[in-house]
Amino acid sequence: MGARPFRCGLEELGNGLYAWMQPDGGWGWSNAGFIRDGDDSLLVDTLFDEPLTAAMLQALEDATGIAPGRIRQLVNTHANGDHTHGNALVANAVVIASAAAAREMAELPPAMVAQVKAAGAAGALGEAGTYFAEIFGPFDFASARGRAPTRTFEKRLDLAVGGKAVELHMLGPAHTAGDVLVWVPGERAVFTGDLLFADITPIMWAGPVGNWLAACDRILALDAEHIVPGHGPMTDPAGVRRLQEYLRWVDHEARRRFDDGMPMEQAVFDIALGEYRNWLDAERLAVNVASLYREYAGDMAAADVVAMFGLMARLRRALRG
Repeated sequence: MGARPFRCGLEELGNGLYAWMQPDGGWGWSNAGFIRDGDDSLLVDTLFDEPLTAAMLQALEDATGIAPGRIRQLVNTHANGDHTHGNALVANAVVIASAAAAREMAELPPAMVAQVKAAGAAGALGEAGTYFAEIFGPFDFASARGRAPTRTFEKRLDLAVGGKAVELHMLGPAHTAGDVLVWVPGERAVFTGDLLFADITPIMWAGPVGNWLAACDRILALDAEHIVPGHGPMTDPAGVRRLQEYLRWVDHEARRRFDDGMPMEQAVFDIALGEYRNWLDAERLAVNVASLYREYAGDMAAADVVAMFGLMARLRRALRG
């Protein structure tokens, strides 16, 4: 199959399926999907702000004739704002997410993200705030209203879009607590959300790492013709295996240092990234190591997000030399 060109905008997958792609796939630049059969339709994720989401919805309407108000179902693959902040623009859709994702969405609404960005831009929150404001500078959080899920599920939910079967599988916790993939078996197409970053450094806010590796195995077992990652270009099974290789590598490196008694922050700066230094957003290694250290210690507490952004800021500065 091979990797496909990574162009901004709508990509038709065939027979009523579309992907919305956003290069370069880094912080906030997520992908989305659309499934239609006749007048029935389902949107997979919205984008990080309402202007971006509006542009996507207009392109979909131009291509399919289906206006945003006629979209019947919206699936949020997980709670992160770059997949949910545009939900309000799909006002008549049933909003579907895993129960775990719905809880996370309630804990971090768009208004709170906007406040953090504004505080960072004003010099508050130290280097964490500065880094946050910089990487999310292109996005208009002040306009984002979001919209909470109106239907949740635990492990699996079967839907229909016209005559097309659509399967939702909750495979988290992994990237976040409630990661869902969207599988369209009749078209052999899968929208993975952030269970898959295609040749871009993944970020493991939740873990455990074994769940994420198992989720990748599930994606591979589908034998999909179309694999739409949450970030990065359309990919193939080799792209899924590359993500697994990264996760196994960082698990090995972190575990060795944990067993040797090396403090977490020292381990973050001690690990040589090698080939992964060239992957976009390589500083996410900091969050991945921190999550693995908590996993090894049996610590179930959520990550200190401000501390993690500060650690990533310091690692990025070190990587840039």
